[in-house]
Amino acid sequence: MPHPYESGAGTGSVLRGGPNAHFKRELDELIDRQLLPCEPPAAEGHPMDIVELDRIAVRESLRIVSAARAADWDRPTPCREWTLRGLVSHMAGQHRGFAAAARGERADLEVWQDAALGASPGEVYRASAQDALDAFGEPGLLQREFWLPEIRPTGSFPAGTAVGFHFIDYVVHSWDAAAALGRTVDFPENVLEAALRVAAQVPDGESRQTPGTAFAPSLPVAADAPLLDRTLALLGRDPGWAPARRPAEQRR
Repeated sequence: MPHPYESGAGTGSVLRGGPNAHFKRELDELIDRQLLPCEPPAAEGHPMDIVELDRIAVRESLRIVSAARAADWDRPTPCREWTLRGLVSHMAGQHRGFAAAARGERADLEVWQDAALGASPGEVYRASAQDALDAFGEPGLLQREFWLPEIRPTGSFPAGTAVGFHFIDYVVHSWDAAAALGRTVDFPENVLEAALRVAAQVPDGESRQTPGTAFAPSLPVAADAPLLDRTLALLGRDPGWAPARRPAEQRR
């Protein structure tokens, strides 16, 4: 999953491809010391509904993925090791894993595997996204605990934290898919502001330098750059990535 902590230019879900051990320890410490909030901090005067923000991000991912045609699935993406098919397979698998976690499931690691897309990738993705939206829409969701084995094999996360992980993942992966297709994402300002606040809290530094880390090191970006560009750069993605360029150093 990317948890808010995967690299856009890195190697997997914003959390998947998995953070290395050092990164996981650093992340756990931030959570345990409550230095990483249970959900993105609200801008002054603007209440934050992390479940609604996540719903918007997922629906935008659906819009982007639905634009893919048969010839598009082998396109490269900003995630170096994934074609569009591989990226969407991962995204669908993460939806299923988070949906299971939202419903209290703790035993089945298989549910977190990348999804088999078969001959109808778009339909498989739609079904998995709807599964996550349905699970996150259940009454009492934010009073639950989520078991997220890719981040913390033992223990669990407050629902607000877990939904925040899912939220940043699908903001960033929506952009990944859109970039692969030569399209642009369309997020409202409150979603982009929330995503930037989450990304700004992801640990940077040495933990992103080693092989297998969740995110590539952050990239320089102008302070007045668009909100999405700043979010992507904080998570190690090049906002200017395009299929024709495919920089050698770009990692998923």
